[in-house]
Amino acid sequence: MKRVIDLNCDLGESYGAFKIGNDEKIMPHITSANIACGFHAGDPMTIARTVNLAKKKHVAIGAHPSYPDLLGFGRREMRLTQEEIKSYTIYQISALQGFAKAAGLTLQHVKPHGALYNTAANDKETAKGIVEAAKTSSHNLIIYAPPKSMLAKVAAGAGLRVAHEFFADRNYNADGSLVSRKQAKAIIQEPRKVMERVRQVVNEGTVLAVTGEAVNLGIIHTICIHGDTPAAAKLTSSLKKSLTKAGISVKPTGSFI
Repeated sequence: MKRVIDLNCDLGESYGAFKIGNDEKIMPHITSANIACGFHAGDPMTIARTVNLAKKKHVAIGAHPSYPDLLGFGRREMRLTQEEIKSYTIYQISALQGFAKAAGLTLQHVKPHGALYNTAANDKETAKGIVEAAKTSSHNLIIYAPPKSMLAKVAAGAGLRVAHEFFADRNYNADGSLVSRKQAKAIIQEPRKVMERVRQVVNEGTVLAVTGEAVNLGIIHTICIHGDTPAAAKLTSSLKKSLTKAGISVKPTGSFI
């Protein structure tokens, strides 16, 4: 059977007078877009533009909810209760659902952003808040999560579909977590290195950690390039071409999970 993979990117992260990323150049090369919902980035006009651009390019859309941390771009952990996480996530999903409905689209998935994603990977209460919010919003939503994470386990236990995600432009620690952005080696921008890592994870289910150890991730369904990575447009274009050349079909997760 032909291998299928989804290529996703965090988009719609501009807000007000601030432009972040290059959505127009990235969108043609991906199959799923994680759209900021206003808590770490994004605003109503940006959300509307991003949704309509995704529709034009036939890209599936998903909510990219965050801690309420606009100043820190959602990359600072906050101590919130499960109910707070649930309510904040419902709020953000609902915002995107409104714009999706106006464009004649439905949401495919939910992928937490930044610190919320990292916390949910290990903390059961945070994961439950996100999953309950997603399930309340729609039973059809797919949860994007790290392989073998608490978020993946809680989502599967709640009866939701889960897409195991690999970050092509981020380095990994030996325990499978992402190297902190505070570290010099956190981000990878060289296309050749990104392609090598993707080939390894697709063919072998492993990635080399910064320590040189092989980290077993298992089956990966979706590969992420961050929209605010300076080389994002070049990386997404090269990655899609490389996957297609290798005989791998690049499609949204909703078509095969």
